[in-house]
Amino acid sequence: MSEVVISQSVSLIICNIITYLQLCLMDNRMLSTTGMLVLTAVDMVVACVYVFVCTFIYHMTRRPYNMLMIYGNENGEALKTKMDGRGDRYHVSEMMSYTEPLETIISRIDEFDGVIVSDIPAEQRNDILKYCYEKEIRIYLTPKISDVIESGGEEINLFDTPLVLVNGISMTLGNRIAKRSMDLVLSLLALIVLSPVFILTALAVKLCDGGPVFFKQKRVTMDGREFDILKFRSMIVDAEKDHTPHPAEDEDPRITKVGKYIRACRLDELPQLLNIIKGDMSIVGPRPERVENVKEYTEQIPEFPMRLKVRGGLTGYARVYGKYNTTPLDKLKLDLMYIENYSVMLDLRLMLMTARVIFSKEATEGFENKDEDERK
Repeated sequence: MSEVVISQSVSLIICNIITYLQLCLMDNRMLSTTGMLVLTAVDMVVACVYVFVCTFIYHMTRRPYNMLMIYGNENGEALKTKMDGRGDRYHVSEMMSYTEPLETIISRIDEFDGVIVSDIPAEQRNDILKYCYEKEIRIYLTPKISDVIESGGEEINLFDTPLVLVNGISMTLGNRIAKRSMDLVLSLLALIVLSPVFILTALAVKLCDGGPVFFKQKRVTMDGREFDILKFRSMIVDAEKDHTPHPAEDEDPRITKVGKYIRACRLDELPQLLNIIKGDMSIVGPRPERVENVKEYTEQIPEFPMRLKVRGGLTGYARVYGKYNTTPLDKLKLDLMYIENYSVMLDLRLMLMTARVIFSKEATEGFENKDEDERK
């Protein structure tokens, strides 16, 4: 509910500012702001009351779906924990292993409002899916990588035979031109608007300890090409002089005084606008990983290079929807969902959603856990 209140409040403030400026233009003078401030305050109070009442009515009139979870090689506890996080919508009251007889599983399904199927063999999954479809029982599936790839396919009818075309081409030529044009225009505009912040941050980093302003690190972008990603230096000089990755931790002694603040505000990533202009990155795309990480993840997940069909991004699907504990496999699936369902509108939506998560501690740019059971 808090997110709805915040979004409503921000929308009202922006709307009232625009309205005030329009009134000033119509009257050819600056009007008193008192009336508009009072109106904004009243609007926000009304919006808060409205959200509270609607939320109360929703919880009073709708009970959570009673769910059956059918899990595979993993015990399903991680997914159950996530479902429990939305206790207003889901209640996982029972869990069953796919190793139980199929007849036993199907005989229990009718007792529930819905079914969650997590990482089970395709044959059992298809049988359960068909049964739920026939009985009009809602079913939630954790997609395999092949499912994600197929989701971006093109439906084709060959006379009376339906086909799905999956050609591996992530974007049409028109989409590539539109995306690159948007990257150039928006990144140049952002550099101009944020130039005072850029200059002040650079001065602060330099004056802090006299070291270099920028930090460069080898990353991997489209087609496996390596490039130097730019950041404002937030750690001491030679923080990784042994060339071994050492992820930053809370209260990390390597982080400088200035670095602590620019990392919290994500200002350390501002120089990546230069990477975007240069063509190494895009505003939206899979987060570019370290060279050594790409090699490691490819050994664990052979499908990992599939995310390199597009340029790495400053933000992306996995960054918006991922958490600090999202598995590498799930983040790969999120990146592939973006690639297979790309549109200009999706890019714009992810840019706007990034503002909501950019200051979240759970936001992350790398992969932190290992999981290889779901990728088959």
